[in-house]
Amino acid sequence: MRELLMLKGAKTLVDVCTKTKPGENVLIVTDMANTSIAKTIATVALDRGAETIMMVMKPRKRAGQEPPKPVADAMKSADVVFIPVSYSITHTHAVKEAAEAGSRLIVMTDFTEEMMAHGGIEADFNQIKPICRGVAKKFKQGRKIHLTSPGGTDLSMDISGRRGNALYCVVEPGEFSTVPTVEANVSPLEGTANGQIVADASIPYLGIGVLDAPITVTVKDGLITNIEGGRQADILKMNLIEQKDPNVYNIAEIGVGLNPKCRMCGIMLEDEGVISTCHIGIGTSITLGGAVKAAVHYDLLMWAPKIVVDGTVVLDREDVFI
Repeated sequence: MRELLMLKGAKTLVDVCTKTKPGENVLIVTDMANTSIAKTIATVALDRGAETIMMVMKPRKRAGQEPPKPVADAMKSADVVFIPVSYSITHTHAVKEAAEAGSRLIVMTDFTEEMMAHGGIEADFNQIKPICRGVAKKFKQGRKIHLTSPGGTDLSMDISGRRGNALYCVVEPGEFSTVPTVEANVSPLEGTANGQIVADASIPYLGIGVLDAPITVTVKDGLITNIEGGRQADILKMNLIEQKDPNVYNIAEIGVGLNPKCRMCGIMLEDEGVISTCHIGIGTSITLGGAVKAAVHYDLLMWAPKIVVDGTVVLDREDVFI
């Protein structure tokens, strides 16, 4: 019965998200912990007449670690790439170069079998598409962005000349999208973010998940200078120190959740799509239009954001103005 329910999500991934055609080369990159999900996707892809290959690699040690070279090379040669993995390889040269080569990529980090049947995967991605693209267009056209939240976030940054990214789970050649999160995001110019981030929703990495208490992050000239809070703040702080990479403190992204079916549950690709949330990405920004490659990329989520671009409100909690 579980396998039958998972087929529902697999059909969405193959037929809606990638529009896989007979004869196309489909590559499924997975690890030992996610083979059941990979096999379900392969079943549907094969049924659609695609030349389907599954590559199983050792789980990465951390988010942002590059996949093995044979995997990266195969990704560049495939028409469609599905990536159900334990630790994110989204913010890697492998994904960036595969997209540049024309692949259509769907990233499925920390996906569960339950997520294949329920939650964000049930959304009408094509219906949400114009809203997501509209917010991304505002980001692309903007210069100055100001983010505030009732929890205490007050952060300003420069986004001049940066592309706005619309990730709505449907990809064309040369594009990647996470699933099932629907989000619009932009990477600020390096060194321009200043203010305070108060994460009060989730940090879906490192086993932190839904937050017990707010985490306050001080930002100066594009870099994190201080992290305060309780037990979960200490986990984040120590992990960043352990990376021994100053780039992990980079403010890499501001993203807006736009999927009405996503739920706040501590799993990254569900949490980041939740309506009335915003996340600030730290670390790597190269796949988002920035220039920084760091050891990791993490996202800090907050509730009820208000985003103002060049003096005009673009998002106020659940209300989007495009």
